[in-house]
Amino acid sequence: MRWQYGDTNPVIAAVEEATQIKIGDLLYQEVDDARPASASAQAHLGGEEANQTAFARKFLGVAMQRSRDGETAPVCVATTGVFEFDCPVGTFELGELVGVDVAVRTGGPGWVLFSQQVTKVAARHCAIGRVARREPARTTSVLVDVRSTVMTGGV
Repeated sequence: MRWQYGDTNPVIAAVEEATQIKIGDLLYQEVDDARPASASAQAHLGGEEANQTAFARKFLGVAMQRSRDGETAPVCVATTGVFEFDCPVGTFELGELVGVDVAVRTGGPGWVLFSQQVTKVAARHCAIGRVARREPARTTSVLVDVRSTVMTGGV
């Protein structure tokens, strides 16, 4: 599990039968169900920032339970807390904003959102959390203090 420390303020979220969720996935709420970032079917919204903003608006939290294909049992979701996530190589300062990492979909239109990877973002409306430990040397993982937009109003 990616959780490191802090209150998680968990909620129990519904899951559709065809949705697969792994422990540590960044989840968003679609109508009344939790879905991992990678399940986002959003079309190209004009760029990376627009796609990050769309995800951040629906950000529910971090999966603390898994849900296999065909399962419909609700899952526990952390709406706050400090979690370790993979990230593109870089340095990080305490308090910097981070959002879901996004890439252009290869072989088709639209974008891919990574369910267990974050990246620096420039604006609060794109963010799902803040850096919780300074990383002055180049690294591929970062501690993030997440804040659910759905449950806490976000960053």
